[in-house]
Amino acid sequence: METTTVDKPLLSPKDFATDQEVRWCPGCGDYSILAQVQKVMPTIGVPKEDIVIISGIGCSSRFPYYMNTYGMHSIHGRATAIASGLKAARPELSVWIVTGDGDGLSIGLNHTMHLMRRNFDVNVLLFNNQIYGLTKGQYSPTSEENKVTKSTPMGSIDHPFNPLAVVLGGDATFVARSMDRDPKHLQAMLLRANGHHGTSFLEIYQNCNIFNDGAFEVFTEKGTKLEEAVFLEQGKPLVFGAAGDKGVRLNGLRPEVVSLTDGTYSADDLWIHDETDLMKAQLLTRMFDDPKADRHLPRPFGVFYAHERPTYEEMMTLQLEDAKARKGADLDKLLRGNEVWNIV
Repeated sequence: METTTVDKPLLSPKDFATDQEVRWCPGCGDYSILAQVQKVMPTIGVPKEDIVIISGIGCSSRFPYYMNTYGMHSIHGRATAIASGLKAARPELSVWIVTGDGDGLSIGLNHTMHLMRRNFDVNVLLFNNQIYGLTKGQYSPTSEENKVTKSTPMGSIDHPFNPLAVVLGGDATFVARSMDRDPKHLQAMLLRANGHHGTSFLEIYQNCNIFNDGAFEVFTEKGTKLEEAVFLEQGKPLVFGAAGDKGVRLNGLRPEVVSLTDGTYSADDLWIHDETDLMKAQLLTRMFDDPKADRHLPRPFGVFYAHERPTYEEMMTLQLEDAKARKGADLDKLLRGNEVWNIV
């Protein structure tokens, strides 16, 4: 009897949407991030039943309810730990962690850093809105100094964390930044993160239009974006400006902005991006305005650093196989160990 095969229908973004009412404030940047993730998921070649999204606590952490995949809304700051356990037990799954600047960098910072050094093959999406949105507008670990909020009416005296610099310090193997209001760039970064073998950390600038509106406006608005942001491309010079008339060069170890129109410098003199260079990645994460030096630098977006090393689950599997080969699989024998006492 002749048989025919039917190709499995291709998935669409609608296949990753649920019947749950999306309950974010109207205008929240989370809507855009959700839309881009739903657009990207059908293209990664993984069945829905093999995708898991794990979140912590916060506005961003409602994400699993709105994705038609497996998922878990876990506990504050511990999404990374839960995802690590899942990946260790089920390494074949595509595991995504959704967290925020408060969830991942305050109560969850310890777990975030250990995930970086262990290098499980999972993807971390950290929504950074520089505020606690779910609990109604307290300052967060990424809020700027002197931030006036409900919990700091006279201004915060805390110095903020720099998320990408923090995780590079934890030996992260993939570090990138994007923004909610640049859909194409965000989709590209999601695909790059998914393609990385190891822990990928993607910081996403996300606008909280209720409690911290406009925090990243200079990087997202058409009138200022090209002057304030520089988009990193592998092997290409750091050029920015509405007319492509500015660039970033390294003066020793110090980035500086130069003009490309006055004849002093050309593109050949500029910093050439190399995402495999850890030292340059460290400098890129620190490209914020430096008040002491009275200099203005564009904010980098794109892949800062990408490097592959063995993942935790791979090394664990090899270790278990080695243990079985050397010691066997006899549980009673293993429990007795190498030393046995006869008690008389």
